[in-house]
Amino acid sequence: MKIGVVGTGYVGLVTGVCLADFGLHVLCMDVDRKKIEKIKQGETPIYEPGLETLMNKNYNEGRLQVTCEMERCVEESDVIFIAVGTPPKEDGSADLQYVLSVAEEIGLYINGYKVVVDKSTVPVGTGRLVEKTIQKAMNKRGVSFEFDVVSNPEFLREGKALHDFTHPDRVVIGTRTEKAVDVMKEVYRVLYLNKTPFLFTDIETAETIKYASNAFLAVKISFINEIALLSEKVGANVQDIAAAMGMDGRISPKFLHAGPGYGGSCFPKDTKALADIAQKEGVELYIVRAAIKANERQKIKMVEKIEKAMGPLEGKTIAILGLTFKPDTDDMREAPSLTIVPELVKKGARIKAFCPKGFKEAKWRLEEWKEKITYSDDEYDAVTDADALVLITEWNQFRGMDLKRVKKLMKDSFFFDLRNVYSRDERARENFQYFPVGLS
Repeated sequence: MKIGVVGTGYVGLVTGVCLADFGLHVLCMDVDRKKIEKIKQGETPIYEPGLETLMNKNYNEGRLQVTCEMERCVEESDVIFIAVGTPPKEDGSADLQYVLSVAEEIGLYINGYKVVVDKSTVPVGTGRLVEKTIQKAMNKRGVSFEFDVVSNPEFLREGKALHDFTHPDRVVIGTRTEKAVDVMKEVYRVLYLNKTPFLFTDIETAETIKYASNAFLAVKISFINEIALLSEKVGANVQDIAAAMGMDGRISPKFLHAGPGYGGSCFPKDTKALADIAQKEGVELYIVRAAIKANERQKIKMVEKIEKAMGPLEGKTIAILGLTFKPDTDDMREAPSLTIVPELVKKGARIKAFCPKGFKEAKWRLEEWKEKITYSDDEYDAVTDADALVLITEWNQFRGMDLKRVKKLMKDSFFFDLRNVYSRDERARENFQYFPVGLS
């Protein structure tokens, strides 16, 4: 069985590399020649721990190939994964132009039975649109080949994607035919033999599962962040509250960590898309919309927290540690830093920032504010002569900082720990005016 993967972004490349490592022959296709050339040279176009090593292993052993030719990808593959972007439009709905463009090309080059797999996160009804698009393109050619469309949503955490793909909590397969089910069992044979839970359902249900899962986690994050705001007012400890809540088997401790708000490529986009889907169907998702609003407010609350403690920020130098939306990734999409940094600059602050992997994206995403931002060599360079330290992303190297050295390098002693990394470390309170989230 030969696998084609269209798109070598985060989902596509991880999918292609991992399936190749399962022993399948995979052809990854992308229209971006720079990405393809980079892969051929042994470099991943994205940062993900362990991915480059695994990619090169399978590329060198011949199981993984790359191309810019869509025709080749379609003709040579039995199963074609669509793993292209579905960015949000201005109204929050998912932009399906790339998905449907791939579907049309599949219809233009299809030469036999194919299973077409929607791996991208797509709104309910996309499977039917893909079917119609492929069929329409075949009709134009005057040919007719059998094909099946499958919804197989991804549940990958950036920074832990390889583990999540090879050790998933579940694999969701949405399709209309037993023939496609059998094909997908063969694709995921390694996981199926390892007793990984599989859920076989219809396409529309599979499409909804992805959005529902991400929206629920976003709600959970927004909920604990609101409890954190209340905890600061009443003198409670949000970490103890979250710990006690997490001991309840109905709740679980996951995603109950107070912070500056969620970001990334999934939660912001998917919650907005789900709300948009529901609205078009005449259903109002009050809880999901409240989570979206609470998350945006949380980012602004962090700026207000800093200003309240420090007073006017005009002329102050603020060290920012961590720009990506989470550690172990170079992804800055919807990162809290993209709200917090500009708001601080607007209030007159100068920024000294350090992030282990976020500089490349930060420089173009924060281009408008570049005159007020200096990018530092490391965390100690960033805090030198700073009035305040703001820890936004909890990279591991920030967990073991020499706090006495940090204090000595800083001009003033404000430390805003937006991830509560040092909340149980007495040295933080001894050396700084320390401000965690949700703690007195």
